[in-house]
Amino acid sequence: MNLLITARSRAQEDTEYKALKEQGLSAAVEAATGTGRPRDPFRVRIGITNEGSEAWSGVIHIELPFAQVHPRFFLPAFLYGRNRGEAPQNVPNEFPRLREGNPSRPSSPWWMVRSDRLSHPAAFAYDNGKVYGLCASPYFIRKDGVIQQWNPAAEEEFYQYGGYSCSLANGTVGYTLGYENAPLLFIKSRLVKERAPLGDNGFELAASESVMVALDVYDYEAESELGINEAVEEIYFRYHQPPRKGSNIQTAASDLAGAISRYAWLPEDKSYSTFVYEDPGTGGYRYNKILSISWTDGLTVATPVLMAALRLGDEPMRQQALTCITNIVEHSLNPASGLPYEAYQDGKWSIRGWWFDGMRTPGHSAYLCGQALFYILKAYEFEKRCKAVVHEEWMEFVERVLLRLEKTKNSDEEYPAILSERTGAGLEYDSFSGAWCLAALAYYSWLTGDKTRLDSLRRSERHYYQTYVKRMECYGAPLDADKAPDSEGILAYIKAVRFLHALTGDDLYLDHMRDALGYEFSFKFGYNSPVKVPPLSTVGWSSCGGSVTSVANPHIHPMSSNLVDELLYYVRQRNDPYIRQRMQDTVGWGCQTYNRFDREFDHGKTGWMSERFCHSEGLVTEKYSDGTPASTWFCLMPWAGGSVIEGLVGDYWDAHEREGLRAAADSGIMNE
Repeated sequence: MNLLITARSRAQEDTEYKALKEQGLSAAVEAATGTGRPRDPFRVRIGITNEGSEAWSGVIHIELPFAQVHPRFFLPAFLYGRNRGEAPQNVPNEFPRLREGNPSRPSSPWWMVRSDRLSHPAAFAYDNGKVYGLCASPYFIRKDGVIQQWNPAAEEEFYQYGGYSCSLANGTVGYTLGYENAPLLFIKSRLVKERAPLGDNGFELAASESVMVALDVYDYEAESELGINEAVEEIYFRYHQPPRKGSNIQTAASDLAGAISRYAWLPEDKSYSTFVYEDPGTGGYRYNKILSISWTDGLTVATPVLMAALRLGDEPMRQQALTCITNIVEHSLNPASGLPYEAYQDGKWSIRGWWFDGMRTPGHSAYLCGQALFYILKAYEFEKRCKAVVHEEWMEFVERVLLRLEKTKNSDEEYPAILSERTGAGLEYDSFSGAWCLAALAYYSWLTGDKTRLDSLRRSERHYYQTYVKRMECYGAPLDADKAPDSEGILAYIKAVRFLHALTGDDLYLDHMRDALGYEFSFKFGYNSPVKVPPLSTVGWSSCGGSVTSVANPHIHPMSSNLVDELLYYVRQRNDPYIRQRMQDTVGWGCQTYNRFDREFDHGKTGWMSERFCHSEGLVTEKYSDGTPASTWFCLMPWAGGSVIEGLVGDYWDAHEREGLRAAADSGIMNE
């Protein structure tokens, strides 16, 4: 095994990484043990010493070279494949893309990034049927005056972050002591900064001081990019920390749904406000409505609130949610296209939601249409299950729109991302967003027992699996990310294969479900990042169990919390400790990531939560009134709470009742 070790000193004027000898440093590499397989990686120990008579500060870079043919790189939650480097990049939202040569911003042939931007402390490449990669502790601590790598059992003084890298130019993946965000730092997709000089990001060694670095190296065969998930699973168990103990599920559901019902309901609009802010001047509240039928409002709020109301026996809350759902069913349909309008403003339905001016092509969105249908079906199921009330008009609406959507698939059996407002025809494809149409049709078929379109479902599922899931690069779901790889669309696919398995009993769909869960888990933190910015730092907030949105909007958000029922379905079919533990992380994360009492997160009332949780300082944009940075948005965002509610009050709620999981959760056992 050949490792390349170089360094860049804070004292040097250029940005070149040079041989250790030129920096006054030395490295001693111990012989590796292991086989390179996921459960038995090559275990390498490297001792790095400052041979000089003065302190040295900078970044030390350890790289693993491999014989590249056509590599695809994977830095979990940061980079997938080439991060769409092969696609046109002159779009409003910037994110790190990989391209050969000397490309223009935001592309580069190499990237370096601080460790806490990754959900798991590892960097991989897949090339020519093999996985190459390395894993090392995401940050360093100081114990008894000695610098060493952190491990989950250690609770010592934080010293410095590490970092990770990949290079298409040199065919390497890498790990750094200290870190750089280079050649660019992406705070969010429209706030990007140039490479900063070395400063507080450096790793310092006193004269004659040494540090020992433990590095795990992977080198194994795999049939596809999905093989990376084997190593991610092993890394997860090694570094796993459960989220802090939060509320029990009944309290969390009551807090979250109660806050949405009390503070976000807009009776004149028959919907919920997308943002609610405290207004210090009046002592009341401000609303940013930007109403839509799903995604960030509408049914992704109303259906979870309805479910909570049914569980909690809150009839006024139920009536609010029913009013919202019924209004969408009765009034949103565009008669020209046969599809629902997605946005509502000033008494008018239209396709012009808040996302409209960021679209390449105007039209209906398959993401919002398909998701709306799915959540109408879920509301239908729970009203029938919990209240014995059957809303036939809802099912008629869903069936009519599903039939229209089925006619728009292309020859690949892919649903369009964008559809004509005038005719309903497909206008734009090459996107994972249509997986919500697949999920809605699978759910409808399961609910009704109608297998008429089962062959069509199978063909579409096969396409989405082969084209996106198998390559570990699902893009095009959220409309504000310009087809960056994301973690949103995969949620729809997982829901779809769950119902396909329930319909057919075919274990292929459980296999595909686990592969898709592996992709989603690559965005989901498995340890608790040492956040340094309040309020997340001061409340002891946990990142474990939360998933990064996309490589373009790289904060943690709660959408994956809506996946708990699917995780439960899977572990009931297969006894899989890994999936079960990830499910428990997801539930635990949601129960601790909202205001459990007034102003716990320095704003708002009990039950308030926003969508943006900045696990890394490199993502912070919000500010306190005195101008200091804050690590979350100061507002109530009902869709965010709705995602957590959905995960708590569905089948998982019943499982607590029947299988004793509630007592386990309430005592903290579920997170042990």
